[in-house]
Amino acid sequence: MIAEIKSSEITATLKKFFGFNGFKGTQEKIIKNLLSGRDTFVIMPTGGGKSLCYQLPAIVSEGTAIVVSPLIALMKNQVDAIRGFSNESGIAHFLNSSLNKSDTAQVKKDVLSGKTKLLYIAPETLTKEDNISFFKEFKISFFAIDEAHCISEWGHDFRPEYRRLRPIIEAVGNVPVIALTATATPKVQQDIQKNLGMLEADLYKSSFNRDNLYYDIRAKQNVNKEIIKYVKNNSGKSGIIYCLSRKKVEEVANELKANGIKAAPYHAGLDSKERGLTQDMFLMEDLHVIVATIAFGMGIDKPDVRFVIHHDIPKSLEGYYQETGRAGRDGGEGNCVTFYSHDDILKLEKFMKDKPVAEQEIGKQMLSETSSFAESNSCRRKFLLHYFGEEFDESKCNEMCDNCRHPKEKFEAKEDLELALECVLEIKEKHKIKDVINVLMGILTATAKTYKQNVLETWGKGIDHDKDDKFWMSILRQAVVNGFLSKDIENYGLLKITEKGRGFLKKPVSLKFTRDNHFSKTNNAYGDDAFSDGKVGSSASDEVLFSLLKDLVKKTAKAKNLPPYVIFQEPSLEEMSIQYPINMEEMTKISGVGSGKAAKFGKPFIELIKSYVEENEIERPVDMVIKSVVNKSGLKVYIIQNIDRKIGLREMAKSKNLSLPNLLTEIETIVESGTKVNINYFIDDIMDEEKQDEILEYFKESDSGDITLALKELGENEYSEEEIRAVRIKFLSDFAN
Repeated sequence: MIAEIKSSEITATLKKFFGFNGFKGTQEKIIKNLLSGRDTFVIMPTGGGKSLCYQLPAIVSEGTAIVVSPLIALMKNQVDAIRGFSNESGIAHFLNSSLNKSDTAQVKKDVLSGKTKLLYIAPETLTKEDNISFFKEFKISFFAIDEAHCISEWGHDFRPEYRRLRPIIEAVGNVPVIALTATATPKVQQDIQKNLGMLEADLYKSSFNRDNLYYDIRAKQNVNKEIIKYVKNNSGKSGIIYCLSRKKVEEVANELKANGIKAAPYHAGLDSKERGLTQDMFLMEDLHVIVATIAFGMGIDKPDVRFVIHHDIPKSLEGYYQETGRAGRDGGEGNCVTFYSHDDILKLEKFMKDKPVAEQEIGKQMLSETSSFAESNSCRRKFLLHYFGEEFDESKCNEMCDNCRHPKEKFEAKEDLELALECVLEIKEKHKIKDVINVLMGILTATAKTYKQNVLETWGKGIDHDKDDKFWMSILRQAVVNGFLSKDIENYGLLKITEKGRGFLKKPVSLKFTRDNHFSKTNNAYGDDAFSDGKVGSSASDEVLFSLLKDLVKKTAKAKNLPPYVIFQEPSLEEMSIQYPINMEEMTKISGVGSGKAAKFGKPFIELIKSYVEENEIERPVDMVIKSVVNKSGLKVYIIQNIDRKIGLREMAKSKNLSLPNLLTEIETIVESGTKVNINYFIDDIMDEEKQDEILEYFKESDSGDITLALKELGENEYSEEEIRAVRIKFLSDFAN
């Protein structure tokens, strides 16, 4: 037992020190359990008040509580918060690599004097021999292991140092331990308790449902532009944007700043002083938006974050849940927008290829769950809570996810579910989802051959549904979420039939499932096919105006005897239908429209847009013109200047450590954005005039300007890709700019 502390003293401390009149949820039970000397395991969603569960016991107990925390930013934030409640600055300290010798000496002095009630420490610091000796010099009230999911290799932020905590705790003294996390699947929960030696700990698990959060998954197209528009539409609100890499963090932060948004990057590559300043400015609302890496995480305890945007899909649903959980911690508005492309999942899988096989299996399974969540058309809240072992009635979502707010058409799934369950039984519940799908579709894999699955009753019976595996993936996914099947996590996700599933097979009943989202890329080629009916690009575009602009492009192209893509490319038209440019200056701000192209083709388009705006009384978002950030490398400027000086392209490529094809790509980008260049000197050097004329004629008549198609049509034996690309650059520069 830590101390005999009365309930009245606990309540009085809650009011006097923290300023609260009452506890939330299970906080009081957790605090009393810890104070009674019991090991305590807390699983509580972000915003549920986990910190109070160890901060209050530390304040009322004799001695100092050691709080193990993985993030320097989180330590600083919590120490500042505790000091804010007290007149004694020494009441809370952190001990980590950011301190100098004199700072460290002061911390140790305050701890030994008894002033310090909470000492935050990184796991790496805790395991140092001299620190272990220091911890034996004072009374420790208890250990608090924050972000305890870091212990588990099945967690989303595995930290090997956390695996060494139990021996250190035992070496220091036999005191109670409280472990806390916001995200833990049943498997992670078991792993944490086992590794911390807390199998007998009392478990307090709160509901994972955050009913004020709105979950929204969007196709990943023009993502930077969409983010800027979203932030501008939520002007003045605090938000966090997560990206996968530091480079992308810097890029997005710079584009936000260029568009008048108070934003800053936040990642491990920045020095601690800059990170600390950024954090403080965000808390003080001198910054509205933080752009951060998923890998680094954020330790910012800010209650009024109104939106969390994922530029890239996280590596796991635990990561997604924790990061989105930083929105609306005060119970107010919290919008969670994620831009998803299946290409991101494939990219993340490639990153794992050098890891041990077991680690790859775990990582792939986590990614599979994440992509399933993104592509699902059923209630996102139900899917998410099921993942954490909690059942949820989707009717209670209250349209707080995109799928419930905009429900997709459902179909009768009785027979399909029957077939899927029969297949799982036939393969003896010893295989994963992918293997089940292969049997249903009759795909003869090595596994199918080994287990002679091609002679089963269900072999190939699902082939009529789809040419790919999307349909059966959806059926099996919804079967798991709705309790007909379960995944054996211990065995890398083998499918097992539940009692509910067996009951369904005995007595099948009608039930409805939804088809999944496919998030396929849109075709940005610009021939006649690109002008077919149907919604193109962003949902924010004015479809009527977009259609009128397409017609005008065709008309202009016909009059000038040029292909449509030479006049304006589709992304430029789409942006015009969002921004409504009505003068030449505004037209030049549209991406892909330089001053030369605007002067050459812009006038009739400006007149059309101006007339359309007036007739329909449209309020133009003039402040929404997205400004792009100048490429800091100066590569474009270098290329243009050296072309003007007639420097050979091969020499240019070599000096910039580029291949010639990559240099041609850069020049294509410059020309397609409306800048005129003259590479005739290079073209004349590599081919005769007759060849040039033949390629030019081809592009004058071509609908798409596609290089691969040009190679095929002109003859790969006659022309090289380099020659065709060079002449296409000349053609666009001469006729489009």
